[in-house]
Amino acid sequence: MKTLVTMLLAASATAFAAEKFTPLFDGKTLHGWHVIGKGEWRIEDGAIHGTHEKSEKEFSHLVTDRDYTNFTVRLKFKSLKGNSGLYFRVAEKGFSGVTGFQAEIDARVDVGGLYETNGRNWVSKPTADQVKTWFKPDEWNEMTVSAHGSNIVVTVNGKTTSDLKNDPGRAFGKLALQVHGGQDGDVWFKDIEITE
Repeated sequence: MKTLVTMLLAASATAFAAEKFTPLFDGKTLHGWHVIGKGEWRIEDGAIHGTHEKSEKEFSHLVTDRDYTNFTVRLKFKSLKGNSGLYFRVAEKGFSGVTGFQAEIDARVDVGGLYETNGRNWVSKPTADQVKTWFKPDEWNEMTVSAHGSNIVVTVNGKTTSDLKNDPGRAFGKLALQVHGGQDGDVWFKDIEITE
């Protein structure tokens, strides 16, 4: 009996270890990321600060150097001005610089929706009333995106904001953070982690 209990505890510990999140941002450098497009990406107070001028029409993205397939990624964001997003399973091509999914981040509307850039456009768009139930304007918010096979779930502050089953979209690609072209943008990101 003691051996069985020991084996079960070991199996549980192994499963827990497999779910451990790995940091994608060390709080000091942009190691593992690269910038495409026009915009500013700086590290301030242990966070990534993205800004963009309205006069600049080109988008800007901070993109991971490697691709991901099945994963859960989570981060904290504070959106002060303009449109932004957490992109996933993207390719570096097409209008705006990337093609693929975006979990929407905005200073006031659409937060937590799913948009397919250079594809179907809105795949899951929340109403303004729904956004008010999960988004805290001008404060730090937590977003999680789980993409496993063709199933995708987005949460904001623990509430499910998008839930796709058997989705035909891209199955792998890079992660990216965005500041939108043609807008004044001011957005912060920190505590970026992933488990595969």
